[in-house]
Amino acid sequence: MKENEITTILKCMASNDDIQRIQTEHRLKLVEFWGIEEGSSVLEIGCGQGDTTAVLAYSVGEEGFIHGIDIASPDYGAPITVGDSARYLQQSKLGKQIKMEFNVDVLSAEIDFLENSFDYIVFSHCSWYLKSFEELEGILKRVKKWGKTLCFAEWDSRIQMIEQYSHFLAVLIQSQYECFKESSLSNVRTLFTPADIKRAVENVGWTIKNDKLFIPHNYKMLNGKSP
Repeated sequence: MKENEITTILKCMASNDDIQRIQTEHRLKLVEFWGIEEGSSVLEIGCGQGDTTAVLAYSVGEEGFIHGIDIASPDYGAPITVGDSARYLQQSKLGKQIKMEFNVDVLSAEIDFLENSFDYIVFSHCSWYLKSFEELEGILKRVKKWGKTLCFAEWDSRIQMIEQYSHFLAVLIQSQYECFKESSLSNVRTLFTPADIKRAVENVGWTIKNDKLFIPHNYKMLNGKSP
């Protein structure tokens, strides 16, 4: 990975501090692992502020296309909203190969794409926002006809180092508390383990070809756990 790749991507993002640099480097490793090729078309579920979107757009190049969708409102987030981040990214040099839409419920009957419209379906670091295992299964089933390959990433709940423990407990407490809410805007609503995700993926008919990527804790990620 070249430092100039990260710098080029950061210039296209509303937030380009040291934290964003680390997140961008992480997502470049994900895209490399997924094998997403230049010129590919990608549907990104849960695009948020565009952390993964920007890296995907850089990787597919001018001949590729990234369609990011998210159920969140564009005014979600602070100090920079997801809508502000999306506008900044779409106005950058990467913007011509990006479309980002918010208030989009993948499970709504109003949302549909032609069969195999995309080369890849990306679901990156957003499953914990979902309210249930059934919702995760529903999304994975719904998107199956839209794309040829599913690319999935989430933080790993398995403790590898003692430094991870406090963050894991915080996530565990928050996910338990969510069970008592009727509605929520929290970042963590359902804590899916790797086994949960594998079961959901297989239940809806995806065939797992490679689930071996593990980026260790000493990779400088600031979330306290390994992805």
